[in-house]
Amino acid sequence: MLTKRIIPCLDIKEGRTVKGINFKNLVDAGDPVELASYYSDQGADELVFLDISATAEKRKTFAALVRKIAQKINIPFTVGGGIASVAEARTLLLAGADKISINSAAIRNPTLIKELSEAFGGQCVVVAIDAKKVDDTWRVYSVGGAKPTSLNLFTWAKEVVKLGAGEILFTSMDNDGTKQGFANKALLQLSKTVNVPIIASGGAGEIAHFTETFRTSGADAALAASVFHFNQITIPQLKKELHTQGIAIRKTP
Repeated sequence: MLTKRIIPCLDIKEGRTVKGINFKNLVDAGDPVELASYYSDQGADELVFLDISATAEKRKTFAALVRKIAQKINIPFTVGGGIASVAEARTLLLAGADKISINSAAIRNPTLIKELSEAFGGQCVVVAIDAKKVDDTWRVYSVGGAKPTSLNLFTWAKEVVKLGAGEILFTSMDNDGTKQGFANKALLQLSKTVNVPIIASGGAGEIAHFTETFRTSGADAALAASVFHFNQITIPQLKKELHTQGIAIRKTP
């Protein structure tokens, strides 16, 4: 049985970790290097870093931050934010990242998924999909959730996997930051639609939400931010309870 993964997510803006609700009202959540080291020591299985204010001019700054993080932790980590070419992805992988996450760039240029997969292997390519329900349809959004597209969540997921994505990070914009639980019905449909690992994101507020999503949604990993950043849930506490509930997890140090 494959173990479920617990993944803290750090949204980075101008070198700091931030967190909001429904992709808005961002507040400072700490130093990303210190948080990365803390989560690694606490037993996180992986980390995700998203540079939400990325621009071409700031790419070197973010690469330097990735390098600092790689020196501090001993678990895999994914980086994303504004990556639009194989060259930009290579810079971050060489700085120490294990995987690359793309979102809006994949929507603008789907062939980028194929190019990244061919250059680095599908296991390095995570396609992040932000979506919310509009008239009973899960509509995909781009540009950090600001721009609606004509894409359907499940159709787009099938397309990105066909192009070479090795993993999907699905964030429900309706659930994000609400602490009311993950979008388990959508996750279950997604897990039945594609044959790659799925990371559930958006809505974690208590340990029971992780238990529920692992039991009912088919998600391979659960990602959260504020509940970890503000110590509402600790990773050892979460893993201990998941183990007690009979959910296969990796050990905590």
